[in-house]
Amino acid sequence: MEIIDRKENPLLNRVEIEFRWNHEGAATPSRTDMLNAVASIEPGSNRDLIVIKNVNTRFGMGSTTGLGLVYADKESMKVEPTYMHERFAEMRAAEPEAPAEEPTDASGGEE
Repeated sequence: MEIIDRKENPLLNRVEIEFRWNHEGAATPSRTDMLNAVASIEPGSNRDLIVIKNVNTRFGMGSTTGLGLVYADKESMKVEPTYMHERFAEMRAAEPEAPAEEPTDASGGEE
């Protein structure tokens, strides 16, 4: 993920991060992936206070752009419409997953 622009917006008490995600040969990243990436990029951010907007993938290109809004507190997030809170509620509930390990076969061979 590459940051195109980062703006502090003191009026709305948030940081606006415009980003580009290059994913040549792979599927478009999910909003959850973008949420986790923005949380890891912005120091001191809380996953519960991040909203991802304006996600756009170019046809035929492995490039997605979007806008991550990192709010300072719950009170500041009230400017976001209700449907945005509902959209991200389940994403925020699920913690970032660690890659699952494949089960190993403990048997010594064919029987």
